[in-house]
Amino acid sequence: MTALLDLDVAVEAGNWSDSEQEAITGAVKAALLAAAEDGALWDEEDEKSLLDQVGLIEISVTLSDDASVRELNRDYRGKDAPTNVLSFAALESDEDASDFAMAPDMPLMLGDIVIARETCEREALEQNKPLLHHLIHLSVHGTLHLVGYDHMVDDEAEHMEQLERHILAGMGIDDPYAPIEDQDVETGQ
Repeated sequence: MTALLDLDVAVEAGNWSDSEQEAITGAVKAALLAAAEDGALWDEEDEKSLLDQVGLIEISVTLSDDASVRELNRDYRGKDAPTNVLSFAALESDEDASDFAMAPDMPLMLGDIVIARETCEREALEQNKPLLHHLIHLSVHGTLHLVGYDHMVDDEAEHMEQLERHILAGMGIDDPYAPIEDQDVETGQ
């Protein structure tokens, strides 16, 4: 991927450190590179990823809190509860990539990612992992959603999780899907 990345990371609410913001930025970049290599947003006509055809990619990451994410989750997904990360993709699939037409100097706007601080802290504690590693994982996960990956069916979920593992391993982060030490694999407790 040779495109420049215009990444806007904004703190809306919560206590987000500079090092967390930098790590999230690195995670988004790593996810985009891996997704391009994996053929995300594949354009059949040009036989390459849309990510390799543009000069500039735009993504917005909002670092927020449970209250804001709960409202977004309710309004856009019909789930009245906070969640760890939400992604709002501008393009939904490879079909959108093949049909996507833009001027050569126009940026490719991939979408928005919103991360909830309290949910991430709680999950990291429950999963006995460093908060920073969890935030990086969720940033990778959210970015992959922006470029068309999903986990609604088993095959797609397996592929997305494998790509996440690959990206995170490259960043020195353990498998986020491995069972937690001393946790029963069947019950999750």
